[in-house]
Order: sequence, then structure tokens, then C-alpha cells
Amino acid sequence: MFIIRLSITLTALFTFILSNNLLASEVSTQVIAPFSAKYTVLHKSDPVGTAVRELSYQDDGAIKYHYQTYVEWLIFSQTRKETSILVIDNNQVIPQHYTYIREGTGKDKHYEWRYSASDNKASDIKRKREHTVDFSTNLQDKLSYHLQHRLNLITDANKKNYVYPVINTSGTVKDYTYQYDGEEELVLPYGLVKAMRFKREIKAKKRITYAWFAPELNYLLVKLYQTKGGNEQFEAQLSAFSALDNKTTQ
Repeated sequence: MFIIRLSITLTALFTFILSNNLLASEVSTQVIAPFSAKYTVLHKSDPVGTAVRELSYQDDGAIKYHYQTYVEWLIFSQTRKETSILVIDNNQVIPQHYTYIREGTGKDKHYEWRYSASDNKASDIKRKREHTVDFSTNLQDKLSYHLQHRLNLITDANKKNYVYPVINTSGTVKDYTYQYDGEEELVLPYGLVKAMRFKREIKAKKRITYAWFAPELNYLLVKLYQTKGGNEQFEAQLSAFSALDNKTTQ
């Protein structure tokens, strides 16, 4: 009798775990499937580099969200890599690990942070410092908020104002605001795309960033345009998009 009960208990437990894992996988895939998006980077309409944005799923169920750019213009050349390891719970992005590497012309930079939402802690690995933060506000790292914005658009694209508290590489938290700025048709290297335009302005730095998201591509970011002090800094336009396998290739 004990053996039968134990067998039933183990079977029920296995079924529960399996169903939960399948449900989590199904929900994640339905919201945002693994993808790779490539961009052409321009300066004053001239191609000067490339960018790649990718989302993939790890064996442990976490999501790897990665963004990389390579720019070469005159005597300037630079590579930037950002990676956020995160999970999505009830449509909220919860960052776990963030890395940033910049190499090339100018000073190289490398940042690494680990986050514990359950303890409200953010650890600066390079400087060996720990900060107390508030994850109840849906706190994001400097890359994960991009994904949170996309999720929010998928859920409700009718809002005109989205605010994201973001922890920067010094440990301070600032609100990043996206304001709805209209809709338009874009002629991109990828093709003709209808997109929603959002504006993010940092008045202290005189920096304005415009971001376009395409409903027909499940609100994928299809274009970026940034100015500083009235001067164009860069532009990125979607050139290719492809689906990836569920498991990331390390």
C-alpha cells in the first residue's frame, strides 16, 4: 500500500512539474518567441555599422536578451555588447544579471551587475558594492526595460505614456519615460513597415531618442533615431528578422 501511494504521489508531482514547465514555455513563446533582429546603423544617412538584437531561452528557463553594435566611421571604431539575463513573471520583466562591454576608440568600459528581486539587492560585481533597491516598482536594468516596453505594448498599446525605473551603472535609479509620438509608415532595408513612434527625452543632456515599434512584428523595435543638442548622433534601421530555436546556442 505504501509503495502504491508513493508511486501515485511521485506521479502527481512529476505531472505537476511537467505541466508547469510546459505552461511557462507556452506562455513565453506566445508572448515573445525567440528571435534575431539585425539593423543597419547610419550617421547622416550613411551606413557606418551594424547592430543585432536577440532573445533566446536558456536551459534553466531564464531568458537571454542581447544587444550588440559595431560602428566604424572615419577614425572611429567601437563595439558595444549588452546582455540581460532575466525572467518574465505575470508580464513583468525581472532582471537577474546584466553585463556591458564597450571596446574600441576611447576608453574601454565593462560593467557587471547581479540582481536579487526577492531581497531587493543589486550587486556591482566590478566594484564589489551592494545596493538596496526596490523591485516592487518593476525595476529594470539598462537593457531589460526595452523588453518590458515591448511586453507592455503587446498587452496594451493604447497608453500614451510609459515610465520605467532603471538602475544605471552607478547604482542610482532613474525613471525612463516613453511618450507616444504618432504613427507612420517606414521604408526600411527590411521593407515597408507600419510603426508606432515613441519619444524619450533627457533634458539635462539635451538628448532625444525616437523609437519605432511595429505592431505587425509583435511590436519589435524596427528603428531608432537619436539627437543630442540638436545634432544627429545615430540611426538604426531594421534590415533582417528571423526566428530562433527555443534553446539558446551558447
